[in-house]
Amino acid sequence: MKTLSIALLCYFAWSGAAIAQPAPSIPLEWTDPLTHHKVIRLTRTGTDNKSFYFHNNPFIKTPDGKDDLMIYAGVVDGRRQFFTLNLRTLESVQLTDRPQGVNGEIVDKTHREVIYQTGDSVFATHIDTRQTRLVHVFPHELGASISTVNADGTLLAGKYNDGKKAQEILAKYPQKSQYFSRIYEAHIKHYLFTLNIKTGEMRVIHEENEWTNHIQFSPTDPALLMYCHEGPWHKVDRIWTIDVNTTDYKLMHRRSMEMEIAGHEFFAPDGKRIWFDLQQPRSVTFFLCGVDVRSGEEVKYEMTRDEWSIHFNVSPDQRLYCGDGGDPGQVAKAADGMWIYLFRPDGRRLVSERLVNMKGHNYKLEPNVHFSPDQKWVIFRSNMLGGETHVYAVEIEKQGG
Repeated sequence: MKTLSIALLCYFAWSGAAIAQPAPSIPLEWTDPLTHHKVIRLTRTGTDNKSFYFHNNPFIKTPDGKDDLMIYAGVVDGRRQFFTLNLRTLESVQLTDRPQGVNGEIVDKTHREVIYQTGDSVFATHIDTRQTRLVHVFPHELGASISTVNADGTLLAGKYNDGKKAQEILAKYPQKSQYFSRIYEAHIKHYLFTLNIKTGEMRVIHEENEWTNHIQFSPTDPALLMYCHEGPWHKVDRIWTIDVNTTDYKLMHRRSMEMEIAGHEFFAPDGKRIWFDLQQPRSVTFFLCGVDVRSGEEVKYEMTRDEWSIHFNVSPDQRLYCGDGGDPGQVAKAADGMWIYLFRPDGRRLVSERLVNMKGHNYKLEPNVHFSPDQKWVIFRSNMLGGETHVYAVEIEKQGG
């Protein structure tokens, strides 16, 4: 391990040296010299590999139940495709080979399929056999997209919007800093829908003149769907749920002060709480907040400015939390926030432990942390070494105790 640490330091030294020098190979594992935690590069092929967005669950057991697989996306011949990665052996297998690439990040554990969209068509590829079937074709003029599968694998949920206004805004203002407020202020009608995987029945369950986004089914309740009102966070009451059977909807957190923001919401593994980044007010006081989906009761854990993260996640046993940090350009304006963090609750605060130094990472690529199913690792994506994007895992147990 000492040799690997030296190799890593040499790599960082090279990255600031003359361009004419050939790039050394990216190390497969090392011990972070500042945190003393072991880091492993999980993806060993290609140069553009990404783990899933933080609230999309990429994990599923092998058929014999002995190992954990992780679905991730890699670029092959310029097209995004899906792969499986065995987290014990690190064996990687390509699942899809769509000529147009794949969109979406949906793993249906019930049917052991990864579900994705290519153009207007929805496909499902079996994780073990790699057999692919067509699930549904949307009318082209609808512009519909799917986002999530429910807990029993019967329904997909997605959205579409009214007309071409959003497309016109995106075409004219392609940068998020340009289009974000404009789409919000346009108040374009958006529709939430469910799609029956077996019958193909598409049912609109909600419509409003608000920008709806971040659609997530509960991991345990097949009828509970979460969505958000997208837009500048200080202008929206963002986090909502809807019962897809009754279409009754409910606001999960109401802002209580000027410039309060709440967002980047995600379900707890048991589906009983929704966790989110809460700032009261924006860029001043920072919390990780969890709201009970039934009672509305909230718990808040405070953290420092430097500990704030773009995204948080919770361990399977719900005793630990992790975060992906942020550079000084993020909302927290942290002076020293570029770390992968582990958090332990202590009363009403989170006590942090730094796991990975992310000073070499460009945060235009958000790391999007996940706990491994065995809770021994925090998994993230990064371009911190040489500009290539790979999926990494950092061991929670510190080297040498």
